[in-house]
Amino acid sequence: MTLLWIVLFTLLGGAASAGAAGTLLLLPDRLRERLLPSLVSYAVGAMLAAAFLGLLPEAFEHHDASPQRVTGVLLGGILLFFVLEKFVLWRHCHTDTCAAHGSQAPLATARPWRATGALVLIGDSVHNLIDGVLIAAAFLTDMRLGVLTALAIVAHEIPQEIGDVAVLVHSGYSRGKAMLYNLLTNLPTLLGGVVAYFALESAQGVLPYVLTLAAASFIYIAVADLIPDLHRRPEPAATAAQVALIGAGIGTIVLSHWLLGHAVH
Repeated sequence: MTLLWIVLFTLLGGAASAGAAGTLLLLPDRLRERLLPSLVSYAVGAMLAAAFLGLLPEAFEHHDASPQRVTGVLLGGILLFFVLEKFVLWRHCHTDTCAAHGSQAPLATARPWRATGALVLIGDSVHNLIDGVLIAAAFLTDMRLGVLTALAIVAHEIPQEIGDVAVLVHSGYSRGKAMLYNLLTNLPTLLGGVVAYFALESAQGVLPYVLTLAAASFIYIAVADLIPDLHRRPEPAATAAQVALIGAGIGTIVLSHWLLGHAVH
């Protein structure tokens, strides 16, 4: 039954994020640019709540884990994701300009570089493979934790997928091909989830540390990647909206945890 949940949520999560991103890309540019910061703010709250209220408590409570090892893996995980990002294996774009993909200019006017698009597809596939492993580890620990982890990943994936499709279009792909290839990069999520299920089912002792790595990835993405985007709008009104949306993201995870707890019991 656990494997079925993993397959279901890895497939649905990828389809939901890619579908939402594709839908938003059909909106007028001005409207999309206004919506993207809101999605990023919401993702910050969802990812931090999933890390601090879901993944880390489960890791600390696991009978095979010690607090010192969990915190050590957490610090090591944050450093690991920093290094991965440095090597451009994993980069997230949430606006129509992105230095990491080889262009400081707006995508509408920048020179198309197909090699950049290929790099995005490879990096996104690796990223999604890791997401599948994290979802599987969460479901193997607790069904509620699995659902919360999948929700947090989808919340972050939507603005990322929009940026990735925009970069692919900039790289010379048609909008239709960009959306199709972006959807296909979600298939490694299923692969990662299924492989991790069979690997981790017989290695329960490493589960708390995989959960800690998941928390490290969520914290790193939120703090090092998403929050700096929000600082581009320091105006009081924009800040108030960001705080409210971060709170909404946290509230979604808390409410989902409460509802799932009542459903299970």
